[in-house]
Amino acid sequence: MKKKTNYFSSWINIFGAREHNLKNIDVAIPKNQFTVITGPSGSGKSSLALDILFAEGKRRYIESLSSYARQFLGTSKKPEVERIEGLCPAIAIEQKTVGSNPRSTVGTITEIYDYLRVLYARVGRVHCPQCHKPITSESADTITQIVCAQFDQQTVTIVSPIIKQKKGEFQHELTKLFAEGFYRFIIDETSYKFSSPSDIATLGLKKNQAHSIDIVIDSFQIASDERSRIQEAIEKSFSLADGMVKILYENGSQSYSSSHICVSCSTSLPEIEPRLFSFNSPIGACKHCQGLGALHSWSWGQEGQPIAQSNNNGFWDRYAQSTTCKHCLGKRLNAYALSITIGGVNIIDLCAMSIENMQRFFADIALNEVEQEIAHTLLTEIASRLGFLENVGLSYLTLNRTARTLSGGEGQRIRLARQMGSSLSGVLYILDEPSIGLHQKDNDRLIGMLQMLKEQGNTVVVVEHDLDTIKQADYVIDMGPAAGTLGGLVTAHGTPADIMHDPNSLTGAFLSNRRFIAIPANVRRPVFYMDLKNLDKNNLKIKEVSVPIGVLCGISGVSGSGKSTFVMDELVPMIKWYAQGSYFNEETDKVKEQMSRWIRYLVVLDQTPIGRTPRSNPATYLGIFDEIRRIFAALPESIARGYGAGRFSFNVAQGRCAHCKGEGTVTIEMHFLPEVIMTCKQCRGTRYNHETLQVLYRGKTIADVLNMTAREAVEFFSVHTTILKRLQLLCDVGLDYVALGQPATTLSGGEAQRIKLVDELSKRTVGTIYVLDEPTTGLHSSDIEKLLIVLNRLVDKGNSMVIIEHNLDVLKTVDYLIDLGPDGGDKGGHLVAYGTPKEVCQARKGHTALYLAQAIADTPQ
Repeated sequence: MKKKTNYFSSWINIFGAREHNLKNIDVAIPKNQFTVITGPSGSGKSSLALDILFAEGKRRYIESLSSYARQFLGTSKKPEVERIEGLCPAIAIEQKTVGSNPRSTVGTITEIYDYLRVLYARVGRVHCPQCHKPITSESADTITQIVCAQFDQQTVTIVSPIIKQKKGEFQHELTKLFAEGFYRFIIDETSYKFSSPSDIATLGLKKNQAHSIDIVIDSFQIASDERSRIQEAIEKSFSLADGMVKILYENGSQSYSSSHICVSCSTSLPEIEPRLFSFNSPIGACKHCQGLGALHSWSWGQEGQPIAQSNNNGFWDRYAQSTTCKHCLGKRLNAYALSITIGGVNIIDLCAMSIENMQRFFADIALNEVEQEIAHTLLTEIASRLGFLENVGLSYLTLNRTARTLSGGEGQRIRLARQMGSSLSGVLYILDEPSIGLHQKDNDRLIGMLQMLKEQGNTVVVVEHDLDTIKQADYVIDMGPAAGTLGGLVTAHGTPADIMHDPNSLTGAFLSNRRFIAIPANVRRPVFYMDLKNLDKNNLKIKEVSVPIGVLCGISGVSGSGKSTFVMDELVPMIKWYAQGSYFNEETDKVKEQMSRWIRYLVVLDQTPIGRTPRSNPATYLGIFDEIRRIFAALPESIARGYGAGRFSFNVAQGRCAHCKGEGTVTIEMHFLPEVIMTCKQCRGTRYNHETLQVLYRGKTIADVLNMTAREAVEFFSVHTTILKRLQLLCDVGLDYVALGQPATTLSGGEAQRIKLVDELSKRTVGTIYVLDEPTTGLHSSDIEKLLIVLNRLVDKGNSMVIIEHNLDVLKTVDYLIDLGPDGGDKGGHLVAYGTPKEVCQARKGHTALYLAQAIADTPQ
């Protein structure tokens, strides 16, 4: 790398970076500035940003802590780098989902729900969950009357609930109460009578478990002459438990509060505290579904009865049926929590509003003077965090949206909004392609948020391909010149203007329009249209829309406009219906004859991984590995030794290394240090035993073949038609740098989707409708060029293509465009415009037309 020019006052200096494909490079990144690391897919961008910068920043922070703290936080291995100078504390905001826990929601992730819980606990209006009348505070005398009437002639025990589902040992508290004259307690539903402090010392409550502790005040039979005794016990409980008392009777218990009792029906609410509004706490959660809002059951069971389960994990999600809880109607909280409102709305109904509507709700909320004083700080914090979500283009989301339904881009922007709310300075923020899933309208606001993060005194480093983001950066590092083994170098660095005029910069060529994605001279015309009517799922409000067949069709719109719902929930089922022939009858035989050649198959490609273990790789997914193993098994040496194809699989004990069991590495557990992952000394990382590696094909072992890139393998297997076809397709979609044996866990979502595309391309030729969800995710402009060539080649062969996309370089080249919107959430779901890209621009409706018209105008003719 050239010597850095003195644009900025201080720098983070990286020397000798060798992680993955980085070729011992030196890099300088300016502090307190907005830096973009760009380059072709596989050029080493993420290796530099995440595997070097963030990994080392995290490692240094953890090493500064005590060994006791490190055992809980975990540790990180030192990245392959000589040294880093000037490194700041680092926070990475990666393009990954925010989690699959069913209890995690947008509200919990952003912590807005925590503020709402406190708000409802402090200024919420309490109503009776039975008769729905407002509840006001009552005196001990009134409660005594209710108890005497409700439990007349019954033997009851009056207890004071001092601890309710809290973690701790509570030895000090119990000892203090014993000294004050209290000897009888009910701890976790077990009765205790202590005769000395030593009894308490030997109790042994576990500090990491939640406990409930009640003080036994008195026990007697309710009678009219015991009224004063009852009231005295209730008042004593109030003084010990902040106005709470519990009555234990033969068939159960009843809690009362000095401030939350319904005089009409004698219903008493528990203590109004923030935990009452948490569906993760047994205090607030619906007891039937444990706060999940749904029950999971098998479709079979003993004697044909379903087996209901309330726990929810990946196993249940895949194999069990989900039904909405009939008790809470999916609202997760119990009736007590739902009976408390602000502005006539309970906390769950409030969280069902979009971010935009919630902002309007709090702007119009009417509170009295006392309530305003109590809630002022909470409302300010809530408004601020809602504003950050709006600024990153997520105003269409609701706080009760579960984390598992969020895309990687949405999750990343939520984490970005949360960081904005923390108002930290002096931090190194590393973001991995934050523009994923963003319409250009929302991208402009995202860039503004990144600039704001910088202005707070932070260093912002973004791995990005979006040209608008690159143009707005203070400093750009362009990696390349190509991908994989041909990448790992810094080809250019400097301001966007420097990059634009650097002849070595591939990104600069696209910035300056020396290289560009051209608009096709001719637009294909649809062979016919597929009509869909009355679409109303989620936020869709489309009376009628026609989807063209036989062309490259793009589906556009801002985030949350209904694109995925339209394609995945409405269009895909319709295509299946057409393909099965259900649409046709005797009167439409001519239509059927025409359509049958265009709608034979449906292929839906998303960005889910091709495998979840390191043993899965491109070669195994595409079936190449099976063919390669057959080639090795057919060699004279293999036949002489009796080796079959299974001998050359690292998943079979017969041929793999016995020491590492075909992993190629050995993991050694350390106590306070990171796990040490060592190359297996016995097989030296080849995964196979010595005998298997003695069989050579054209001078290469099976391990050598797995280490080949797709580009190298094309030449090596040039005479094997079946293998060559798949390898050539890998190169055509821009994956020539990927090794055949590269673990699936190391592939990005975009790479996984393109591998799936290769798999489908190798199977079929014509009559297929391909549905792709943002195939340009993670792609440099040069990679988009390659992808578009492949997609257009498919359409030209007699296939159809439907693409959900935001990238303007793709949208300007499609044959037909369907734009949804005009905005997200409640304001989305409408058919805004349709036709060729130029026709959509001429309609001047919606946000896409505005940005697309500019993109077309900026493209050289």
